[in-house]
Amino acid sequence: MTSYTYSNVNEQIGSQNAFLEIDNVTKSYTNAEGKESVILDGVSLNVAENEYISVIGHSGCGKSTLLKIVAGLEKATSGSVRLDGREIRKPGAERMMVFQHYGLLPWLTVRENIRLAIDEVLKNATKAEKISLVNEHLAMVNLTPAADKYPDEISGGMKQRVGIARALAIRPKMLLMDEPFGALDALTRGKLQKQVLDIWENHRQAVMMITHDVDEAIYMSDRIVMMTNGPAATIGEILEVPFSHPRDRHELRESKEYYELRNHALDFLDRYFNSED
Repeated sequence: MTSYTYSNVNEQIGSQNAFLEIDNVTKSYTNAEGKESVILDGVSLNVAENEYISVIGHSGCGKSTLLKIVAGLEKATSGSVRLDGREIRKPGAERMMVFQHYGLLPWLTVRENIRLAIDEVLKNATKAEKISLVNEHLAMVNLTPAADKYPDEISGGMKQRVGIARALAIRPKMLLMDEPFGALDALTRGKLQKQVLDIWENHRQAVMMITHDVDEAIYMSDRIVMMTNGPAATIGEILEVPFSHPRDRHELRESKEYYELRNHALDFLDRYFNSED
């Protein structure tokens, strides 16, 4: 197992190879009394074009805030975020978000929920092209038999697959996922993790995923970004996951490296857990 401090990772994947560049981002809020609260303090991170990154840390460490800044849903107080050389100032179709709680429109079928995103973004596509894209992504997440069902007629795992298909169907440059498996039971979560990883291994793109689950982060990621506690959270350490793709969960768990990496990450989190008041 190999671990890197943040500065070492920056040397390994320099700005010339960076696809997403988070440069010294700070996020703060001012309350009604005029007191400033710093959520993120000087966060810097480079992500390569086909890299899968997980961000992990205790509640309140600013993980979701960082993801929303990358998505353009929130603005950094200072610092900058660039994707493919262009500064992020607002939401855009090149960055698609998958939320924990699905975000499906209940009056639309599975097919229509996916088609809605395509209609909104790919306005110049023909009707035949749009139908083809919907069908392709229904098949990609194994939802073709459920295409004409409504969200209240399908399971939580199926709803999340709709959200993933909808995000991927418009061909984004980067996929952003905020605890996408957090609301699922353990069995469904494991199956969907594998399915998402299979899709990513066959259609590589930049991914940034927020998670509380160390095993999930190791199984799915190329690197794990571990945040210090908030307020004024920053990157405490970045771990490189040394396993090649495609991955087999059972093979990973039989390796010594897996448990070294897992214990290292848990020790980091325990250290900050024990530092809380």
